[in-house]
Amino acid sequence: MEVAVILFIIAVVFVTQSVKVVPQQHAWVVERLGKYNGTLTPGLNLLMPFIDRVAYKHVLKEIPLDIPSQVCITRDNTQLQVDGILYFQVTDPMRASYGASNYIAAISQLAQTTLRSVIGKLELDKTFEEREIINAQIVQAIDEAATNWGVKVLRYEIKDLTPPKEILHAMQQQITAEREKRALIAASEGRRQENINIAAGEREAFIARSEGEKQAEINRAQGEAQATLAVAEANARAIERIAAAIRQPGGEQAVQLKVAEKSIEAYSRVAADATTTLIVPSNMTELSALLTSAMKMTQVNKGA
Repeated sequence: MEVAVILFIIAVVFVTQSVKVVPQQHAWVVERLGKYNGTLTPGLNLLMPFIDRVAYKHVLKEIPLDIPSQVCITRDNTQLQVDGILYFQVTDPMRASYGASNYIAAISQLAQTTLRSVIGKLELDKTFEEREIINAQIVQAIDEAATNWGVKVLRYEIKDLTPPKEILHAMQQQITAEREKRALIAASEGRRQENINIAAGEREAFIARSEGEKQAEINRAQGEAQATLAVAEANARAIERIAAAIRQPGGEQAVQLKVAEKSIEAYSRVAADATTTLIVPSNMTELSALLTSAMKMTQVNKGA
């Protein structure tokens, strides 16, 4: 009975030592008598008990590594508190086992030193603007060294950049001043555009008024010209009718009678005015002849 128990225990130990089940996305490094023998892939694997042993177990998934916060000095001698996170993946389990005693610690230290070197080449303002460049440079520097460790660095991200309180306060004041400056510039541009619009409106209004006045003058001149033409045409027609009447029998005598009547009326008005001095013309004979002729024509008209 005791022998059976012992054999059962030996069998259990034998199975435990010889049969290994590796999970997915894992790799186990096997040593045989202290020397690297191979890498177990996911699934069922058989080993030689008491001769082979699993020396290292690696996860092949992407691993995030938090990089401790540290103080970096920028190019313009400003202290900057920086922390970040790095993502890597084991690509060669054998090198990850024997390339470095602790590849995670090595990657963390290399990320910190590289970050200080990259930040030291930049001024404070550039560190906030060029995060992508900083991340790319850190990944490139770490990836070159991590190749011998069987590790692939995928990316690095800066989580936070914290300047000193004095610098942060000065930056806030600068941002406020820049915003006030932009506000003043925008207000001045608005006033400038307003003045331009007002001047353009006044110019257009002046042009419109001048065009209106010009058109009014043209219309007035055309109206006066047409009125003058109408008066001239009426006078011409009147003169034509008078001339035609004069050419009729007795026309000249009628004209002489009309002239005599107008002359008598004019002398009568002048003589009636007490304040007017009447000057008698020297050729009174012509006037008397005109009056005599007018009287005769009046008598002839009455007799008729």
